[in-house]
Amino acid sequence: MNNVLVAKSVRKIYGSRGNVYTALHDIDLEIKEGEFVGIMGPSGAGKTTLLNMISTIDRPTGGTIAIDGDDIVKMNEDKLSSFRRNKLGFIFQDFNLLDTLTVKENIVLPLALSKVNHKQIEKRVNEISDILGISDILVKYPYEISGGQKQRTAAARAIISKPKLILADEPTGALDSKSSTELLQCMSDLNQNNKATIMMVTHDAFAASYCKRILFIKDGKLFTELVRGGSRKEFFQKILDVLRTLGGGDNNELI
Repeated sequence: MNNVLVAKSVRKIYGSRGNVYTALHDIDLEIKEGEFVGIMGPSGAGKTTLLNMISTIDRPTGGTIAIDGDDIVKMNEDKLSSFRRNKLGFIFQDFNLLDTLTVKENIVLPLALSKVNHKQIEKRVNEISDILGISDILVKYPYEISGGQKQRTAAARAIISKPKLILADEPTGALDSKSSTELLQCMSDLNQNNKATIMMVTHDAFAASYCKRILFIKDGKLFTELVRGGSRKEFFQKILDVLRTLGGGDNNELI
């Protein structure tokens, strides 16, 4: 399997002389094609900072980050903009849908911006909406659908351009338990059946139990790693054990 993401010695320092805070300490990370990787840790551990570096929202103070072989640290803003559009997919906690566009228009926006031809757009949106179970709401607007449907719409938008890496930031944070389970199952199916490569930042052990591998961060450093070997229920218990050691995480029950 090829590496989709390779981060080496990634550091992030905020502030200046006399008031310096190191958020990330020489992080090394690899994610291979087709992996579903979770990033966990206590509040303030550096999860969001790491996600911001990888998603090109922020730049590291030191180190390299290569996605699909391209060093994103060396790119200028014009190249980064194109790179985000073509290589990355994003699923946010607050959906980030445009209320003036229909569900379908929200989903196809990345392809429209990339000037993909109409036939290809129609084919792709039909495939994706069928996979995510939202074919019957394509003509509706975001304010007309549920939170779970909004998040599946956001997931469809994230994957429609077939990005090399999907970045999910607390994707279940605004959902009820039923909608969370449906979204996580969809993400798992995309990973299994469509070989989507996913990195998900989450504080929730239940959400993390859908991953194949989890990296735990503490005080800006990689603390430990878990690889799923048995059932999801067994993996969930192992996640809880690590979170108790770290002193964070939800002790929610597996459903």
